[in-house]
Amino acid sequence: MPSTCRQLLRDARLRATRPRMAVLKVVHEHPHVDTATVIRLVREDLGEVSQQAVYDVLGALTEAGLLRRIQPAGSVARYETRVGDNHHHVVCRSCGAIADVDCAVGEAPCLRAPEGHGFEIDEAEVIHWGLCPECAAAADQ
Repeated sequence: MPSTCRQLLRDARLRATRPRMAVLKVVHEHPHVDTATVIRLVREDLGEVSQQAVYDVLGALTEAGLLRRIQPAGSVARYETRVGDNHHHVVCRSCGAIADVDCAVGEAPCLRAPEGHGFEIDEAEVIHWGLCPECAAAADQ
């Protein structure tokens, strides 16, 4: 993954710094990861890295299109490396687990607003809510 991280950063015209590579690796290995976990895992890999440095890297990677930031209602921001395909998410109401859900219809934005109010819509964000299999099984007991 490090060589892939390096190439992704270069393709995005970003310097391949150790913090950027570490953050990209963490988010790749832990889809839908929250910021606090990114900070902890990056520090395990690199040693002392400031919280602000990780926030800055997350912002730069999101701005460059290498990461996607999602924030389901009632949740902290999460990051993923699956970008550019306008997929959606399913979130467990009990434990907060998040999984990807492919678009059900067509290409991005894969849903059309009945009244676009003149906007040129290029993305739709849909979050499906329910119980994950583990929480549903526990609820049945």
